[in-house]
This record gives sequence, structure tokens and C-alpha cells, in this order.
Amino acid sequence: MPTPRDIDSVLKGWDYRPGEVNARLVKARNGRQVLQMRVDMGLLQMETDLRPDGTRPHGAETYYDYLVGEVVRKGGSFRLSEEQCAEVDREFIQFYHRRLCWLSMREYRRAARDADHSLSFMDFIREHSSDDEWTLSHEQYRPFVLFHRVQAAALAELEEHGPEGAISEITTGLGRFRDLFERYDAAEQYAEDELVRRLEEMRENVRRRYDVGPTLNEQLDEAVRSENYELAAQLRDRIRSHRKASVPSNRPAGD
Repeated sequence: MPTPRDIDSVLKGWDYRPGEVNARLVKARNGRQVLQMRVDMGLLQMETDLRPDGTRPHGAETYYDYLVGEVVRKGGSFRLSEEQCAEVDREFIQFYHRRLCWLSMREYRRAARDADHSLSFMDFIREHSSDDEWTLSHEQYRPFVLFHRVQAAALAELEEHGPEGAISEITTGLGRFRDLFERYDAAEQYAEDELVRRLEEMRENVRRRYDVGPTLNEQLDEAVRSENYELAAQLRDRIRSHRKASVPSNRPAGD
């Protein structure tokens, strides 16, 4: 009997739900885990590490890594060709789909990692593209990707280290949003931006739910603003102590 070539058995009992990101991790035949995303007429299957389609462009881990190597080889005057721009777009779409899946599955560290890849790629495009219109077509999504990155990192911190870490991640992310608005001479729009407001609301919700006052980093910022340098030094010492305490030991049990 010939081996079935359709995916009926895979989709059985896994209905497509419009407006939702429906994803799952499954074990492939060789034992590795793969990520699947249900779409309207089937599914997308992605690798969980490096490039989602599992390829190694020109031997590199991702197309971004390959292009960084091209800059090293050819120098800072390197500019993206039309063919390379098309390959960049392919990788962006792949990482976008996987990021959505990680977020829907509450795999927040993995979502933040994929968002970081896209943000770094956007930086690369801005520096090495000669097509301003194409560059802008990516830059317009930077706030959306940054929002995902901040949201995911904050939720990961909340799970792993508690509410203060989550609040610090959001505060740092809001600083990146402010820098972004200033770069495009739109600082006056910062306070009214929907994504900024959602992050501010998220931060306040964490404060209320866990009854958290100003974090050490926020106290440090205030001490620096008020030129209370003695207090600032004390707060920096406390922050360093907290960071050391939060680093897990690699020593084997029983040592």
C-alpha cells in the first residue's frame, strides 16, 4: 500500500479558528521537536531553533548572519541587491510566524529571541539598503516588533524572577520606544501611541497585582535626576547584588 501523501491525518481534530494563532509543538519522526501553526488550508511547520525553515543560507545559521559576514568580507560600503532584499523579506516572514506561535504558546523567552533577530535585521537594513522606500516598509513594523519583544521579555521575567524584573523590562522597553519616536522627529506622539499606552498599562497592572512600589532601577533613575549621587551609588550596589543572586549556579548538586 502506498504511503499517504496528504495531511488529512495531521489536520484531523485540529480545526482552523479565524482570528486566532493556533500552534503546537510535536515530535517529528526523527525525534526532534517541530513547531506547527494551523492556517486556513493546512499548516506551517517550523524548526524551533535558528531559521524556521531549517535551511542554512550559504552555510550560515540565518540569512542575517550570512549578510553580516558579507559586510565583514566586503566592507562597510556593502549594499543589498534586489535579490538579497527578496531573501531578507523571506526570513522576516518566517521569524514573524514563529514569533506569533511562541507568544500564543507562552514561550516568552523564545518569542523575545525571535523579536531580537528581527529588530537586529531592521538595523542592518537601515544601514545597508539603498532603497529608502523598501527600508521604510520594514521600519513601519519596528514598533510592533518592539512591542512583542518588550511584552515577551517582561512576561518571562515575571515568571522567572518576579514582578520587579517585569517592571524593569517594560521601563527599559518604553525607553526604546521613546528613542524611536525621537529618531523620527515624532516625540510629541509618544504619549498618545497605542502600543506605548498598552505597555504602560501592563506595567501598572503588574504594580497593582503584586503591590510593587518603585523598583531599584527606577529609584536609581530618580536619584541620578535629583543628583543624589551617594544614594545612586548605594542603589547600584544593591542592583549588582540582586543580579548576582539571580544567576543560577552551574555547579553540580552536592558540591
